[in-house]
Amino acid sequence: MLVYYNICSLGFYLLGNSVSKARLLVVELPLGQESAAITRKIIHVDMDAFYASVEQRDNPSYRGKPLVVGGSPNQRGVVAAASYEARKFGIHSAMPSVTAFAKCPGLIFVRPRFDVYREISTSINAIFKRYTDLVEGVALDEAYLDVTENKQNIPYASTIARHIKTAIFQETQLTATAGVSINKFLAKMASGQNKPNGLTVILPEQAIGFVEQLSIEKFHGIGEVTAAKMHSLGIHTGADLKQRSLTELTHHFGKAGHYYYKIAKAEDDRPVEANRVRKSIGAETSFAQDLSDADQMLQELEQIALSCEQRLEQNETRGRTLTLKVKFSDYQQLTRSKTMLAPISELSTIFEIAKALFESIDLENRSIRLLGISLSNLDNAKQTQVIQLPLFQNGNIIF
Repeated sequence: MLVYYNICSLGFYLLGNSVSKARLLVVELPLGQESAAITRKIIHVDMDAFYASVEQRDNPSYRGKPLVVGGSPNQRGVVAAASYEARKFGIHSAMPSVTAFAKCPGLIFVRPRFDVYREISTSINAIFKRYTDLVEGVALDEAYLDVTENKQNIPYASTIARHIKTAIFQETQLTATAGVSINKFLAKMASGQNKPNGLTVILPEQAIGFVEQLSIEKFHGIGEVTAAKMHSLGIHTGADLKQRSLTELTHHFGKAGHYYYKIAKAEDDRPVEANRVRKSIGAETSFAQDLSDADQMLQELEQIALSCEQRLEQNETRGRTLTLKVKFSDYQQLTRSKTMLAPISELSTIFEIAKALFESIDLENRSIRLLGISLSNLDNAKQTQVIQLPLFQNGNIIF
């Protein structure tokens, strides 16, 4: 059944599994029931296994086979993206290539072609701009759109999302998944519910209930280590998180506690920011188990440096200031930075500087739960364009 809602001039509807067989029911709310506040309509579009899907599209022999984009195992590479066939073996982005190969000996390794990915991303961005100029690119394969007001005066955000998905497939032969809701957090969560090639909506009246039933580890912005700490505090679901005060959350999680406090109530007032200027590029890893061996720490640091090199290459930029981030098992954190005379982007240089900064830290027999490297003071001719960061990182209710 297809149900339309008209709420504050904002279109919502539920979409059944078979649109062609759907029956239509229209529900109109009296104008007097409209809220004085404007309810936003936000779409989050996430391309499905973007890099890997491009390679499978361009090479028919790769289709239907487990494939990763990234360095080969004998080059100590890392997985940048994995096809859905590869994911069935437990392979995911940021995994060392040697580990991925061990999980799937027949795995196909393909070197990334960032120039091709950027060109396709530009075409997809042009599709977005047919509907709104409020487009915030978060990655070559990911973007937020604010369609509260849109160029084609389409009343339903889900209609726009469906048009965008159709256009992307017709013009690139690639699929995308979209999430639609009233803020960025909920739209992001919606897009992760029904992949690949899905379309999911979280209605305003469903927002709080959706968040309450969600497992903490599925929250966008809550990583594995933070989820483990929340579990130790008795926080396992959104409902549990909602019961905690702002004071308690900031005590345990610092500034991030403010974010957790709001999303537990399905609140997120962050705007969709078009043409944001990128100030830094980096990568970090939170470890499922704290690291206490120095050699293992350096191995992980080298993999993080490699991720930084790939992200710098993708964004066609270099950085002059390298910052090393270390978080210990007791959640104490420190950073060390070094600014060079000339910008850098090569793996060997990034790792050499990060290693020197790391070795300047007195570990005092302490274990580490997170390492990160970032480059700032970017030398980027495209700084005024939309941010392009790689992300290697469902029912079916739609509005």
